[in-house]
This record gives sequence, structure tokens and C-alpha cells, in this order.
Amino acid sequence: MTNDAIRRAAGRVLIVGFPGRALPAPIAALAAEGALGGVILFKRNLGTIEEIAAVIDGVHDAFGAGHAPLVSIDQEGGRVARLGAPFVKLPPMRVLGTRDDEALTRRAARVLGTQLRALGIGVDFAPVLDVDTNPANPVIGDRSFGRDPDVVIRHALAFAEGLGDAGVLACGKHFPGHGDTDLDSHLALPRIAHDRARLDRVELAPFRAARAKVPTIMTAHVVFDAIDPGVPATLSRAVIEGVLRGELGYDGVIISDDLEMKAVADRWGVADSAVRAIDAGCDALLVCATPERVIEAHAALVARAEHDDAFAARLEAAARRVDALPRVPRPAPDVLARIEAAGGAEIERALTPASS
Repeated sequence: MTNDAIRRAAGRVLIVGFPGRALPAPIAALAAEGALGGVILFKRNLGTIEEIAAVIDGVHDAFGAGHAPLVSIDQEGGRVARLGAPFVKLPPMRVLGTRDDEALTRRAARVLGTQLRALGIGVDFAPVLDVDTNPANPVIGDRSFGRDPDVVIRHALAFAEGLGDAGVLACGKHFPGHGDTDLDSHLALPRIAHDRARLDRVELAPFRAARAKVPTIMTAHVVFDAIDPGVPATLSRAVIEGVLRGELGYDGVIISDDLEMKAVADRWGVADSAVRAIDAGCDALLVCATPERVIEAHAALVARAEHDDAFAARLEAAARRVDALPRVPRPAPDVLARIEAAGGAEIERALTPASS
């Protein structure tokens, strides 16, 4: 690849967060040269529906006509929901698993997806495929559909299908499973010591079921001793290429969890983690908070690819996978009316008995 092609490929694997209501100048510059994959929105970027639409329009403007952005968000339900009213207020996914009505789970996700698409958001980092087997887990808990892998499989796939019905990409997380940790990977590096037979039976079961049904999967910053001792899944070729691609046969887009999380950032730094994650088999990298870290990650990917042909080929393959993901249009002119007409109130009424 030429240097320009390397720069573009190194940027197109990045999905980035940013402060405020507009892309900072260095990030907008990457977008303008076709060297950015997309953005992830947080509450700091949001306001009224009209204000959110303006933010997303601004992102499209920065990207220009030739390269549409992936616009993504974490909108699971319960305590992980960036968007408030008039978006449908979904309960924690545990409520849906306990209710055990797969048609209702799919319908709830379809309504949410319809609302997201109207606003110009094409990727929802949901559903959680983690099995909640540890009551002391500080980060998963009721975000999981349940403690039984079968319940998680049925409802996570129903949720993913509902988003897909609406034209929004689902993302199953967190591979190979964050459900039995007792540490939060935002703050520390968790470790799971179960043997491989247990991982196959519990943690990996939902991901195996999802392999042909969920278009993107997010990795976990968790060490799995039975697969690659000492190396978190996001940075492990044994986990990503060996298990997810090789054993499970997954052919979708693999997205890292946020590389600014302390589980990896405190040990390897964002720039080195970006290189390691691509080398391990990730296709897209989340860098969710700091523009300077985005620029550092981009520079590190470029530098490695310029001096390592095998890495350059891996980077190009990753960028092609990200490029192939469908984008959704800008926010609709009548976006508020479309969101309000999607059926959120009906879903909330249907869920009220289960959450009371």
C-alpha cells in the first residue's frame, strides 16, 4: 500500500468518541481525508432530538460526500442507555429474560432500532451475550439476560434480530464472556480461571449461537487463562483468530472494547493496544474519550504498517471489513415525529408488569 492508503486504512478502523457537540479539528481532519471509520455518541454529545440530529449532521459534513460514517451508541436498556425520552425506555435486559417472551424482546428491539435509524444511528452496541454467573460482578449483572446460557441465547438473538429488522446493526458483547468476573475492566484487568470445558459450556455458548446471526461482536478486556494466560482477549490472537474466527467460524466484524479502559490502557497504552488489537484480529477499534489518544492510535497503526508488510495486509483487511458495514442516512427531516410514532409507549406498557 502507498503511504496515503495506509493512512486511510489506519483511520477507517477507528470508531471514536469526542467531547462536546462537534468533532475536534484533528478528528475532523482525519474524517475529511477518508481516514476515520465512525463515531460513538455519549451523553456528553447529546441534548434534545434536534440537537442530536445537528451533531450527527455535523459528523456527516466532516466526512464529506465520499465516505459515510458509522454512527454508533450504547443503548442497551436499564442503566446503559444514553438516549432518554422520547426514545423507548427499556428495562434492564434481565427483565426481558425473566419475562421470557422472545417475541416481545424482538419487538422491543425493533422499536428501538426504528428510533435509532430515524436519528441516523446505525450501530447499537447491544445485546450483551454475557452469562451472569457471578453475583459479585460489578459491571454486568442485570445487563445480562440471565444466568442460564439458553435464556441468554434466545433473548440476545431475538434482540439482535429486532434491531436488524429496523436496519440497525447489533453488536454482541463482550467476547469471550465478561459475566463471571469480579472486576470492572474499565478500572482493572479481570481474569477468568475456568477450564476450557466450562468456557465452552457457559461463556462461549451464546457467541457460538450468534456466529451467523450477529453482524458485529465486541471483545472483552478480560484474561482467559485456559486460552491465553496473561493476555486480555482484545489483544490475544489465540482468542480472536484462534477461537472466534477459527473454532467458532465467525465472519462478521470484530470490534474492540474501548482502548482507553484501564484494563489495557494502564498496561500497554492506547497506541500499543491499537496495534496489538489489529494484529490479534480485531477489525475496528473503539477509542472513546480523548482526541489525543485517537491521533496517537492512528499514528501507531501507520508506523507499524509502513514497516511491516504482514501487518499492513492485516490492517487493510480490517479496513475492508469495516467499509463493508452498511451505513444509515442522516437524520430524517421529521425525525422527532418518526421517533414518537415508532411505538415506544406501547412497548413500555407491555413491559410494565414485568418491571413493577
